[in-house]
Amino acid sequence: MPELDDRSWFQDALGRLEGPLTRYALGFTRDIERARDVVQDTFLRLLRQDRALVEGHLTEWLFTVCRNRSLDVCRKEGRMKTTDEAGFAGLVASEPEPDAALERHEAAGQMLEQLDRLPEKQREVIRLKFQNGLSYKEISRITSHSVSYVGVLIHHGMKTLRSRLGALQPEVGGNRS
Repeated sequence: MPELDDRSWFQDALGRLEGPLTRYALGFTRDIERARDVVQDTFLRLLRQDRALVEGHLTEWLFTVCRNRSLDVCRKEGRMKTTDEAGFAGLVASEPEPDAALERHEAAGQMLEQLDRLPEKQREVIRLKFQNGLSYKEISRITSHSVSYVGVLIHHGMKTLRSRLGALQPEVGGNRS
């Protein structure tokens, strides 16, 4: 029964990639509802797509479609936005310990704030690499940048983030009570 096989394949893709795609779309739309709409449209397009045409590069295909739909939505609205911390908060699982969660939340907030200050191309490739675990080659295909340019963008973005986050950290070596 190929229909059941296709259904489970689709459900597996939905289960694995809906959250990452929503976070990715949120980086463009800056609105959780619009991001969810983009992802829903992305998966509707997958349903209409011949499975054989996307087999072997499904993640790449979904991220590319999601990116294009997100850009279309932003162009239609006449503005590009980046993800805010509040948008990510709704997608993060619950934390085990309150003090550790608070510390991680503050660090994540600083990181997201600094990430949002990066140029758009650097933000996008860093999110694809570190939030979604995609390879440089996959990112290259999604963004239409060369693999080497993806590497350059990630390198410069991470260097800038390290520098900015390092400047925000309190001096090490002080006495704690």
